[in-house]
Amino acid sequence: MATISQAPLAPDAGSERFFLRAAIVMTVIIVTAFSFQFWMGRSTLASPLRVHLHAFFFMGWVAIYLLQNIFVATDRMHLHRSLGWIAAAWMVPMIVMGFVVTVSMVRLAHVPFFFRPLQFLIFDPLSLLGFVGLTTSAIVLRKQTEWHRRLHFCGMTLLLGPAFGRLLPMPLLQPYAWETALAASFLFPIVGAVSDVRRSGRVHPAWYWGMATILGTAVLIEAITYSPAGQAIYRAVAEGSAGASVGPLDFPPPPPGMLVTGR
Repeated sequence: MATISQAPLAPDAGSERFFLRAAIVMTVIIVTAFSFQFWMGRSTLASPLRVHLHAFFFMGWVAIYLLQNIFVATDRMHLHRSLGWIAAAWMVPMIVMGFVVTVSMVRLAHVPFFFRPLQFLIFDPLSLLGFVGLTTSAIVLRKQTEWHRRLHFCGMTLLLGPAFGRLLPMPLLQPYAWETALAASFLFPIVGAVSDVRRSGRVHPAWYWGMATILGTAVLIEAITYSPAGQAIYRAVAEGSAGASVGPLDFPPPPPGMLVTGR
């Protein structure tokens, strides 16, 4: 739970173990997914610098999130607060590199063949902005621990999509590959809400706000994807590039050789 805090956080009783375990599970899923891609030959160290920077900042966030949960669970709040300052600033290069890599893949016509190019152009940046919105809200509410940790958790949920996209059989899930990866990620806040019920007999309202934000982001992505505005955005981004020759809502043909992601 990356935070900025000026006062000791008062953890809600009994929840530290849940959030730590969930952070560990999220970390394992993400590391496993991207390691699997590498060992299958679908990603390569020969990728451009922008891809490596993207990986550095996003995997760095995963490490920060895990460490922050460890610090809370082990009552090392001084470290939690100190790392929080770094975490807040860390989101800025995440936004920049997320947008840069997405746009470059669209312009180079390197969008994975199980995604509609226009949908890919919209869902990557908007999912990232949804993460930033939830995480910023968690920082603002840093002194209200129950809200703080749950909103951070929901923000992290929006970063799980790319991991599930590398673990699930995405070509078989076409034309709903992205929606399926999001649905798999959405199981996490549902489990969080159920954990609340088991622990205290009620669902904390932060889960409702977090899940509503995730679902609202998904609805906005779909609305823009299939709108004239989405078409205009795609034309503006792809103009003068190889991506301009690809139909915005047409699934690209599978590559003739091994699929290499993040090029």
